[in-house]
Amino acid sequence: MPLTPTDDIALDAREKAIGVGAFNVLQIEHAQAIVRGAEAAGRPVILQISENTVRYHGALEPIGLASLAVARAAGVPVAVHLDHAESAGLVREAVALGFTSVMFDAAKLPYEENVTATREITEYCHRRNVWVEAELGEVGGKDGAHAPGVRTDPDEARAFVAATGVDALAVAVGSSHAMLTRDAVLDFPLITRLRDAVSVPLVLHGSSGVGDADLARAIGAGMTKVNVSTHLNKAFTQAVRTHLEAHPQVADPRKYLGPARDTVAAEVARLLRILTGAPLTPEADVT
Repeated sequence: MPLTPTDDIALDAREKAIGVGAFNVLQIEHAQAIVRGAEAAGRPVILQISENTVRYHGALEPIGLASLAVARAAGVPVAVHLDHAESAGLVREAVALGFTSVMFDAAKLPYEENVTATREITEYCHRRNVWVEAELGEVGGKDGAHAPGVRTDPDEARAFVAATGVDALAVAVGSSHAMLTRDAVLDFPLITRLRDAVSVPLVLHGSSGVGDADLARAIGAGMTKVNVSTHLNKAFTQAVRTHLEAHPQVADPRKYLGPARDTVAAEVARLLRILTGAPLTPEADVT
């Protein structure tokens, strides 16, 4: 199936008042697992590569091209997205490689500087038919601007979207990046006020810290794109650990990465069903 534009996936989900899963790729096994999970669920999906992952690999091109190849071979619509990019140069590289969207993160900057930088990136990307996500407010769990307790103001969100022209907005509503427990407390009335304030899809970052029931409730309140990374990393790592404990002599990485990939695929499929309104089901044991 051809690579799918991110806006086709996100805008369709927003119109139907359902969620779309956006899952982070750390290595090729993650990309394969996410797509296999999406195929099992029969749902579109977004593969995300963060600036931190680019730093880990030393360059965007190897993991980026691999993810694009996996997306193009999928049996369901798949988009490829650059996540949390603070570098304009990295954005340009992702656009040149063929990514269908980027998330430009200037949230550390003062408001006016954030607007200016984001507007410039948005204009650049729109000239090349690339969808742009930005962040307003401070989602906890990262250094610098990402401090707990800060919330996105609906009036400021409305003004920010109008001033920058972005296509989606990541908002701070109580979730936090890199949570290892799923007990974040979301502000659902704020989500609804933000949905009513802006005309673009809302994005929930830090969704690994949100339990199944609250993910479904967040979609009902107005969220569209739901980013998940740490939760899947936990599942992947636990599967590797379990296999190595049971087979301490194994030396071939394929022997333990394969089961980890299968575990993540199953959890992606389960989460995608929840985001699109299916009844809640038991989650994988990723403690």
